[in-house]
Amino acid sequence: MPSTAREWREIPGRYNIKGSKCPECGKVFFPKRSMCPQCRRASIGKMAEYKVEGKGTVYTYSIVYDAPAANKRMKPYAVGMIRTDDGVLLTAQIVDANLEDIKIGMRVQAVLRKIDEDGPSGVIHYGFKFAPCE
Repeated sequence: MPSTAREWREIPGRYNIKGSKCPECGKVFFPKRSMCPQCRRASIGKMAEYKVEGKGTVYTYSIVYDAPAANKRMKPYAVGMIRTDDGVLLTAQIVDANLEDIKIGMRVQAVLRKIDEDGPSGVIHYGFKFAPCE
Protein backbone atom coordinates (compact mmCIF):
# COMPACT_ATOMS: atom_id res chain seq x y z
CA MET A 1 0.00 0.00 0.00
CA PRO A 2 1.49 3.40 -0.96
CA SER A 3 2.23 5.96 1.73
CA THR A 4 -0.21 8.83 2.25
CA ALA A 5 2.37 11.37 1.05
CA ARG A 6 3.01 9.41 -2.14
CA GLU A 7 -0.73 8.97 -2.66
CA TRP A 8 -1.29 12.76 -2.58
CA ARG A 9 1.74 13.46 -4.82
CA GLU A 10 0.37 11.11 -7.48
CA ILE A 11 -3.14 12.63 -7.56
CA PRO A 12 -2.52 15.26 -10.29
CA GLY A 13 -1.15 12.65 -12.68
CA ARG A 14 -3.80 10.11 -11.82
CA TYR A 15 -6.82 12.40 -12.02
CA ASN A 16 -5.76 14.85 -14.72
CA ILE A 17 -3.22 12.89 -16.78
CA LYS A 18 -0.53 15.46 -16.04
CA GLY A 19 2.86 14.88 -17.55
CA SER A 20 5.76 17.09 -18.54
CA LYS A 21 7.06 18.66 -21.73
CA CYS A 22 10.66 19.32 -22.67
CA PRO A 23 11.18 22.97 -23.68
CA GLU A 24 14.24 21.99 -25.73
CA CYS A 25 12.79 19.34 -28.07
CA GLY A 26 9.05 19.58 -27.32
CA LYS A 27 8.63 15.89 -26.41
CA VAL A 28 5.78 15.14 -23.99
CA PHE A 29 6.18 12.55 -21.21
CA PHE A 30 3.73 10.70 -19.00
CA PRO A 31 4.22 10.24 -16.16
CA LYS A 32 6.16 13.42 -15.42
CA ARG A 33 9.92 13.48 -15.77
CA SER A 34 12.38 15.87 -14.21
CA MET A 35 14.64 15.68 -17.25
CA CYS A 36 14.33 14.74 -20.92
CA PRO A 37 16.31 11.57 -21.74
CA GLN A 38 17.12 13.01 -25.19
CA CYS A 39 18.15 16.56 -24.20
CA ARG A 40 19.60 15.55 -20.82
CA ARG A 41 21.38 18.44 -19.07
CA ALA A 42 19.77 21.10 -21.28
CA SER A 43 16.35 20.14 -19.87
CA ILE A 44 17.20 19.92 -16.15
CA GLY A 45 15.11 22.37 -14.17
CA LYS A 46 13.23 23.45 -17.30
CA MET A 47 10.66 20.66 -17.75
CA ALA A 48 7.18 22.20 -17.87
CA GLU A 49 4.01 20.64 -16.48
CA TYR A 50 1.78 19.49 -19.32
CA LYS A 51 -1.84 18.32 -19.34
CA VAL A 52 -1.94 15.33 -21.68
CA GLU A 53 -4.82 15.22 -24.17
CA GLY A 54 -7.76 13.22 -22.87
CA LYS A 55 -8.66 11.85 -26.30
CA GLY A 56 -6.85 9.43 -28.56
CA THR A 57 -6.98 6.09 -30.33
CA VAL A 58 -6.47 2.49 -29.29
CA TYR A 59 -2.93 1.60 -30.40
CA THR A 60 -3.25 -2.03 -29.25
CA TYR A 61 -5.19 -3.90 -26.59
CA SER A 62 -5.60 -7.19 -24.79
CA ILE A 63 -8.52 -8.91 -23.12
CA VAL A 64 -7.71 -10.14 -19.61
CA TYR A 65 -9.52 -13.38 -18.76
CA ASP A 66 -7.50 -14.56 -15.76
CA ALA A 67 -7.20 -11.53 -13.49
CA PRO A 68 -5.35 -11.08 -10.20
CA ALA A 69 -7.47 -11.34 -7.05
CA ALA A 70 -7.95 -7.55 -6.83
CA ASN A 71 -9.64 -7.52 -10.26
CA LYS A 72 -11.46 -10.86 -10.17
CA ARG A 73 -14.93 -9.22 -10.15
CA MET A 74 -14.14 -7.29 -13.36
CA LYS A 75 -12.98 -10.15 -15.54
CA PRO A 76 -12.93 -10.37 -18.43
CA TYR A 77 -11.80 -6.80 -19.10
CA ALA A 78 -9.79 -4.90 -21.69
CA VAL A 79 -6.48 -3.14 -21.18
CA GLY A 80 -5.11 -1.03 -23.99
CA MET A 81 -2.25 1.15 -25.05
CA ILE A 82 -3.75 4.48 -25.99
CA ARG A 83 -1.98 6.97 -28.25
CA THR A 84 -3.29 10.38 -27.21
CA ASP A 85 -3.86 13.11 -29.76
CA ASP A 86 -0.63 14.78 -28.60
CA GLY A 87 1.41 11.60 -29.15
CA VAL A 88 1.71 10.17 -25.63
CA LEU A 89 1.43 6.38 -25.44
CA LEU A 90 -0.08 5.20 -22.16
CA THR A 91 -1.67 2.07 -20.76
CA ALA A 92 -5.17 2.04 -19.30
CA GLN A 93 -8.25 -0.07 -18.91
CA ILE A 94 -10.87 0.35 -21.64
CA VAL A 95 -14.39 0.59 -20.19
CA ASP A 96 -17.99 1.14 -21.31
CA ALA A 97 -17.54 -0.98 -24.44
CA ASN A 98 -18.46 -4.53 -25.36
CA LEU A 99 -15.19 -6.43 -25.54
CA GLU A 100 -15.93 -7.61 -29.09
CA ASP A 101 -16.46 -3.99 -30.21
CA ILE A 102 -12.97 -2.80 -29.20
CA LYS A 103 -10.75 -2.31 -32.24
CA ILE A 104 -7.29 -0.93 -32.97
CA GLY A 105 -7.76 2.67 -34.13
CA MET A 106 -11.00 3.14 -32.14
CA ARG A 107 -11.42 6.68 -30.78
CA VAL A 108 -11.46 6.85 -26.98
CA GLN A 109 -11.51 9.50 -24.26
CA ALA A 110 -10.31 9.56 -20.67
CA VAL A 111 -12.90 9.09 -17.94
CA LEU A 112 -12.47 9.20 -14.15
CA ARG A 113 -13.37 5.86 -12.56
CA LYS A 114 -12.88 3.78 -9.45
CA ILE A 115 -9.57 1.92 -9.51
CA ASP A 116 -9.79 0.01 -6.22
CA GLU A 117 -10.58 0.28 -2.53
CA ASP A 118 -8.53 -0.46 0.55
CA GLY A 119 -9.65 -3.15 2.93
CA PRO A 120 -12.61 -2.98 5.30
CA SER A 121 -12.35 0.81 5.70
CA GLY A 122 -13.39 1.10 2.05
CA VAL A 123 -11.12 4.01 1.08
CA ILE A 124 -11.78 4.35 -2.65
CA HIS A 125 -9.02 5.25 -5.12
CA TYR A 126 -9.98 6.87 -8.41
CA GLY A 127 -8.02 7.28 -11.61
CA PHE A 128 -8.37 7.50 -15.36
CA LYS A 129 -9.57 4.82 -17.73
CA PHE A 130 -10.62 5.19 -21.36
CA ALA A 131 -14.08 4.83 -22.89
CA PRO A 132 -15.27 5.06 -26.51
CA CYS A 133 -15.86 8.65 -27.70
CA GLU A 134 -19.50 9.59 -27.96
